Amino acid sequence: MSTQPQQPDPVPEGAVTEPEPELEPEQELPAPGTAEARGAGGEGPGPDAAGGPAVGEATAPAAEQAAALAELDDRWRRALADLENLRKRHARELERERAAERARTAVALLPVVDNLELALSHAEADPGSIVEGVKAIHDQAVAALSRLGYERQGETGVPFDPARHEVVGVVEDPEAEPGTVVQVLRPGYGEPGRQLRPVAVAVAKRE
Repeated sequence: MSTQPQQPDPVPEGAVTEPEPELEPEQELPAPGTAEARGAGGEGPGPDAAGGPAVGEATAPAAEQAAALAELDDRWRRALADLENLRKRHARELERERAAERARTAVALLPVVDNLELALSHAEADPGSIVEGVKAIHDQAVAALSRLGYERQGETGVPFDPARHEVVGVVEDPEAEPGTVVQVLRPGYGEPGRQLRPVAVAVAKRE
């Protein structure tokens, strides 16, 4: 047998032949971690691929807001403490003013008490002088109330004023106009709006 390779049969003239497929050159795979590998789907997109903010940029506004809230909370607590201190200070000052006012009133009444004791000490020696002594003490007490801002009120013949008078009786008096104060049963002290007590009066009525 012949060992020579067989030659292909000659193609007849005019026959159509199919072209032989060409082999594509082998492609080299990109190295892992490179931009080409990420674009080819070798690795997932990085944190910046979606266009989102970086971690440092996202935490910065949160830290600023937390600092602002802490400062506001500190200011609020300081304001509450200042308000409480102010309230306590005003309460102490008010109590001091009340104590001072009571002391001024007591000092104004001390001479009245002294004169009462003096009149009582002389009552047995000269009983007739007690009347004059009581009158003097009465005038002194009325003057003390006047100095404190509470003048004695006890006029008659004036029209009835509900801001100054308290009606405790009604009488018929043909010589007085109806509604006129004809009798003072108990004097009052002070002016309207600043009274120790109103004047207790009897007023005239129509017949």
